[in-house]
Amino acid sequence: MEGNNLLKNSQIIVLGVCIALATLGSSVILSQALVKIKKFSTEVISVTGSAEKKIKSDAMVWRIKFSRRDLVMTQAYQKLQEDLATVKAYLIAKGIAGEQMILSPVETEILYRKNKAGHDTNEIEAYRLSQSVEIRSNDVDRVTAISRESTELINQGIELISSAPEYFYTKIAELKLEMLAEATQNAKKRAEQMAVSTGNRIGFMRAARMGVFQITPVNSVDVSDWGENDTRSLEKKVMAVVKVDFGIVE
Repeated sequence: MEGNNLLKNSQIIVLGVCIALATLGSSVILSQALVKIKKFSTEVISVTGSAEKKIKSDAMVWRIKFSRRDLVMTQAYQKLQEDLATVKAYLIAKGIAGEQMILSPVETEILYRKNKAGHDTNEIEAYRLSQSVEIRSNDVDRVTAISRESTELINQGIELISSAPEYFYTKIAELKLEMLAEATQNAKKRAEQMAVSTGNRIGFMRAARMGVFQITPVNSVDVSDWGENDTRSLEKKVMAVVKVDFGIVE
Protein backbone atom coordinates (compact mmCIF):
# COMPACT_ATOMS: atom_id res chain seq x y z
CA MET A 1 0.00 0.00 0.00
CA GLU A 2 2.80 2.34 0.93
CA GLY A 3 4.47 1.42 -2.36
CA ASN A 4 1.43 2.50 -4.31
CA ASN A 5 1.32 5.85 -2.48
CA LEU A 6 5.01 6.37 -3.15
CA LEU A 7 4.47 5.66 -6.86
CA LYS A 8 1.58 8.11 -7.04
CA ASN A 9 3.61 10.79 -5.29
CA SER A 10 6.50 10.25 -7.69
CA GLN A 11 4.17 10.56 -10.67
CA ILE A 12 2.72 13.79 -9.31
CA ILE A 13 6.21 15.21 -8.81
CA VAL A 14 7.27 14.24 -12.33
CA LEU A 15 4.06 15.74 -13.75
CA GLY A 16 4.64 18.96 -11.81
CA VAL A 17 8.21 19.19 -13.10
CA CYS A 18 7.01 18.67 -16.68
CA ILE A 19 4.35 21.34 -16.32
CA ALA A 20 6.91 23.75 -14.86
CA LEU A 21 9.35 23.07 -17.69
CA ALA A 22 6.61 23.47 -20.29
CA THR A 23 5.52 26.74 -18.70
CA LEU A 24 9.10 28.00 -18.62
CA GLY A 25 9.65 27.00 -22.24
CA SER A 26 6.46 28.70 -23.31
CA SER A 27 7.46 31.84 -21.47
CA VAL A 28 10.85 31.88 -23.17
CA ILE A 29 9.30 31.37 -26.61
CA LEU A 30 6.67 34.01 -25.92
CA SER A 31 9.24 36.51 -24.67
CA GLN A 32 11.39 35.94 -27.76
CA ALA A 33 8.37 36.44 -29.98
CA LEU A 34 7.49 39.65 -28.15
CA VAL A 35 11.04 40.89 -28.59
CA LYS A 36 10.87 40.18 -32.30
CA ILE A 37 7.50 41.89 -32.58
CA LYS A 38 8.85 44.90 -30.71
CA LYS A 39 11.91 45.04 -32.94
CA PHE A 40 9.70 44.68 -36.00
CA SER A 41 7.54 47.58 -34.89
CA THR A 42 10.30 49.93 -33.68
CA GLU A 43 13.29 49.38 -35.95
CA VAL A 44 12.05 51.41 -38.87
CA ILE A 45 13.70 54.00 -41.07
CA SER A 46 11.47 56.71 -42.57
CA VAL A 47 12.60 58.49 -45.72
CA THR A 48 11.18 60.88 -48.31
CA GLY A 49 11.67 60.14 -51.98
CA SER A 50 11.04 62.46 -54.90
CA ALA A 51 10.98 62.46 -58.68
CA GLU A 52 11.00 65.42 -61.05
CA LYS A 53 10.28 65.67 -64.74
CA LYS A 54 9.94 68.44 -67.30
CA ILE A 55 7.00 68.23 -69.69
CA LYS A 56 5.56 70.25 -72.52
CA SER A 57 1.82 70.89 -72.59
CA ASP A 58 -0.03 69.06 -75.34
CA ALA A 59 -3.37 70.91 -75.15
CA MET A 60 -4.47 74.48 -74.69
CA VAL A 61 -7.50 76.74 -74.36
CA TRP A 62 -7.47 80.32 -75.63
CA ARG A 63 -10.36 82.76 -75.29
CA ILE A 64 -10.93 86.01 -77.15
CA LYS A 65 -13.78 88.45 -76.67
CA PHE A 66 -15.04 91.28 -78.87
CA SER A 67 -17.85 93.78 -78.49
CA ARG A 68 -19.90 96.50 -80.22
CA ARG A 69 -21.99 99.34 -78.86
CA ASP A 70 -24.77 101.35 -80.42
CA LEU A 71 -27.84 103.30 -79.34
CA VAL A 72 -29.91 100.88 -81.39
CA MET A 73 -29.57 97.28 -80.22
CA THR A 74 -30.24 95.73 -83.63
CA GLN A 75 -27.47 97.79 -85.19
CA ALA A 76 -25.06 96.77 -82.42
CA TYR A 77 -25.97 93.12 -83.07
CA GLN A 78 -25.46 93.48 -86.81
CA LYS A 79 -22.00 95.00 -86.29
CA LEU A 80 -21.18 92.21 -83.81
CA GLN A 81 -22.09 89.57 -86.40
CA GLU A 82 -19.83 91.28 -88.91
CA ASP A 83 -17.02 91.24 -86.35
CA LEU A 84 -17.65 87.53 -85.69
CA ALA A 85 -17.29 86.78 -89.40
CA THR A 86 -14.04 88.77 -89.46
CA VAL A 87 -12.66 86.97 -86.40
CA LYS A 88 -13.54 83.51 -87.72
CA ALA A 89 -12.04 84.28 -91.14
CA TYR A 90 -8.85 85.49 -89.45
CA LEU A 91 -8.52 82.37 -87.30
CA ILE A 92 -9.23 80.00 -90.18
CA ALA A 93 -6.67 81.80 -92.33
CA LYS A 94 -4.15 81.24 -89.53
CA GLY A 95 -4.83 77.50 -89.57
CA ILE A 96 -7.43 77.03 -86.84
CA ALA A 97 -10.24 74.70 -87.91
CA GLY A 98 -13.85 75.69 -87.42
CA GLU A 99 -14.54 72.72 -85.12
CA GLN A 100 -11.87 74.00 -82.75
CA MET A 101 -13.90 77.17 -82.10
CA ILE A 102 -16.63 77.30 -79.48
CA LEU A 103 -18.91 80.35 -79.63
CA SER A 104 -20.51 81.76 -76.51
CA PRO A 105 -24.01 83.28 -76.43
CA VAL A 106 -24.18 87.01 -77.09
CA GLU A 107 -24.05 89.09 -73.92
CA THR A 108 -26.12 92.27 -73.75
CA GLU A 109 -25.40 95.19 -71.43
CA ILE A 110 -27.36 98.45 -71.12
CA LEU A 111 -25.17 101.53 -70.65
CA TYR A 112 -26.88 104.45 -68.91
CA ARG A 113 -25.87 108.06 -69.29
CA LYS A 114 -24.23 109.47 -66.19
CA ASN A 115 -24.97 112.80 -64.51
CA LYS A 116 -22.40 115.36 -63.41
CA ALA A 117 -21.90 113.48 -60.16
CA GLY A 118 -20.98 110.33 -62.03
CA HIS A 119 -24.15 108.44 -61.17
CA ASP A 120 -26.28 106.53 -63.67
CA THR A 121 -29.45 108.17 -64.91
CA ASN A 122 -32.49 106.49 -66.46
CA GLU A 123 -31.44 107.63 -69.92
CA ILE A 124 -29.97 104.88 -72.11
CA GLU A 125 -26.69 105.90 -73.70
CA ALA A 126 -26.04 102.71 -75.69
CA TYR A 127 -26.32 98.95 -75.82
CA ARG A 128 -23.09 96.99 -75.63
CA LEU A 129 -23.15 93.48 -77.09
CA SER A 130 -20.24 91.07 -76.57
CA GLN A 131 -19.34 87.59 -77.74
CA SER A 132 -16.50 85.20 -76.95
CA VAL A 133 -14.73 82.56 -79.00
CA GLU A 134 -12.96 79.74 -77.20
CA ILE A 135 -10.27 77.88 -79.14
CA ARG A 136 -9.32 74.37 -77.97
CA SER A 137 -6.35 72.81 -79.71
CA ASN A 138 -3.56 70.26 -79.38
CA ASP A 139 -1.38 72.26 -81.76
CA VAL A 140 -0.02 74.33 -78.92
CA ASP A 141 2.87 75.94 -80.79
CA ARG A 142 0.72 77.20 -83.66
CA VAL A 143 -2.11 78.53 -81.50
CA THR A 144 0.34 80.15 -79.06
CA ALA A 145 1.86 82.05 -81.96
CA ILE A 146 -1.60 83.07 -83.20
CA SER A 147 -2.57 84.33 -79.74
CA ARG A 148 0.44 86.64 -79.79
CA GLU A 149 -0.42 87.94 -83.25
CA SER A 150 -4.15 88.37 -82.61
CA THR A 151 -3.79 92.09 -81.96
CA GLU A 152 -3.76 92.33 -85.75
CA LEU A 153 -7.55 92.15 -85.47
CA ILE A 154 -7.55 95.52 -83.71
CA ASN A 155 -6.23 97.05 -86.92
CA GLN A 156 -9.32 95.64 -88.63
CA GLY A 157 -11.61 97.58 -86.28
CA ILE A 158 -12.31 94.78 -83.81
CA GLU A 159 -12.65 95.77 -80.14
CA LEU A 160 -10.68 92.70 -79.04
CA ILE A 161 -9.78 91.39 -75.61
CA SER A 162 -7.44 88.38 -75.73
CA SER A 163 -7.04 86.28 -72.58
CA ALA A 164 -3.79 84.51 -71.72
CA PRO A 165 -3.83 80.92 -73.02
CA GLU A 166 -4.27 78.05 -70.57
CA TYR A 167 -2.01 75.03 -71.03
CA PHE A 168 -2.67 71.42 -70.02
CA TYR A 169 -1.02 67.99 -70.20
CA THR A 170 -3.52 65.30 -71.19
CA LYS A 171 -1.42 62.30 -70.06
CA ILE A 172 -0.98 63.46 -66.47
CA ALA A 173 -2.66 60.35 -64.99
CA GLU A 174 -0.14 58.00 -66.64
CA LEU A 175 2.71 60.33 -65.74
CA LYS A 176 1.71 60.33 -62.07
CA LEU A 177 1.94 56.53 -61.88
CA GLU A 178 5.36 56.58 -63.53
CA MET A 179 6.66 59.29 -61.22
CA LEU A 180 5.32 57.61 -58.08
CA ALA A 181 7.36 54.53 -58.97
CA GLU A 182 10.45 56.68 -59.52
CA ALA A 183 9.90 58.54 -56.24
CA THR A 184 9.57 55.23 -54.36
CA GLN A 185 12.81 53.95 -55.90
CA ASN A 186 14.48 57.20 -54.88
CA ALA A 187 13.23 56.70 -51.31
CA LYS A 188 14.61 53.15 -51.27
CA LYS A 189 18.06 54.34 -52.41
CA ARG A 190 18.12 56.97 -49.69
CA ALA A 191 17.11 54.42 -47.06
CA GLU A 192 19.81 52.00 -48.24
CA GLN A 193 22.49 54.70 -47.99
CA MET A 194 21.38 55.67 -44.51
CA ALA A 195 21.25 52.05 -43.31
CA VAL A 196 24.68 51.17 -44.76
CA SER A 197 26.26 54.09 -42.90
CA THR A 198 25.24 52.40 -39.62
CA GLY A 199 26.20 48.88 -40.65
CA ASN A 200 22.64 47.73 -41.30
CA ARG A 201 20.48 47.07 -44.30
CA ILE A 202 16.84 47.73 -45.07
CA GLY A 203 14.13 45.10 -45.10
CA PHE A 204 10.57 45.13 -46.34
CA MET A 205 8.67 48.32 -47.00
CA ARG A 206 6.34 48.84 -44.02
CA ALA A 207 4.26 51.82 -45.19
CA ALA A 208 4.08 54.39 -47.95
CA ARG A 209 2.29 57.73 -48.10
CA MET A 210 1.87 59.68 -51.30
CA GLY A 211 2.34 63.43 -51.17
CA VAL A 212 0.69 65.98 -53.44
CA PHE A 213 1.89 66.64 -56.96
CA GLN A 214 3.40 69.99 -57.80
CA ILE A 215 2.93 71.15 -61.41
CA THR A 216 4.75 74.45 -61.78
CA PRO A 217 6.57 76.54 -64.39
CA VAL A 218 9.99 75.08 -65.19
CA ASN A 219 12.03 77.58 -63.15
CA SER A 220 9.54 77.97 -60.32
CA VAL A 221 10.21 76.88 -56.74
CA ASP A 222 6.61 77.40 -55.59
CA VAL A 223 4.97 74.55 -53.69
CA SER A 224 1.83 74.28 -51.60
CA ASP A 225 0.31 71.81 -49.15
CA TRP A 226 -2.57 71.08 -51.54
CA GLY A 227 -0.39 70.97 -54.67
CA GLU A 228 0.28 73.45 -57.46
CA ASN A 229 -1.40 73.05 -60.84
CA ASP A 230 0.05 75.59 -63.23
CA THR A 231 -1.93 76.37 -66.40
CA ARG A 232 -0.02 79.47 -67.46
CA SER A 233 3.13 77.86 -68.82
CA LEU A 234 3.63 75.91 -72.02
CA GLU A 235 6.57 74.04 -70.48
CA LYS A 236 6.10 72.76 -66.95
CA LYS A 237 7.87 70.89 -64.17
CA VAL A 238 6.15 68.02 -62.37
CA MET A 239 7.33 66.84 -58.95
CA ALA A 240 6.10 63.79 -57.04
CA VAL A 241 6.91 63.09 -53.38
CA VAL A 242 6.38 59.93 -51.30
CA LYS A 243 7.14 59.13 -47.67
CA VAL A 244 8.16 55.51 -47.10
CA ASP A 245 8.94 53.42 -44.01
CA PHE A 246 11.39 50.51 -44.34
CA GLY A 247 12.29 47.88 -41.76
CA ILE A 248 15.93 47.67 -40.61
CA VAL A 249 17.81 44.37 -40.69
CA GLU A 250 20.94 44.06 -38.52
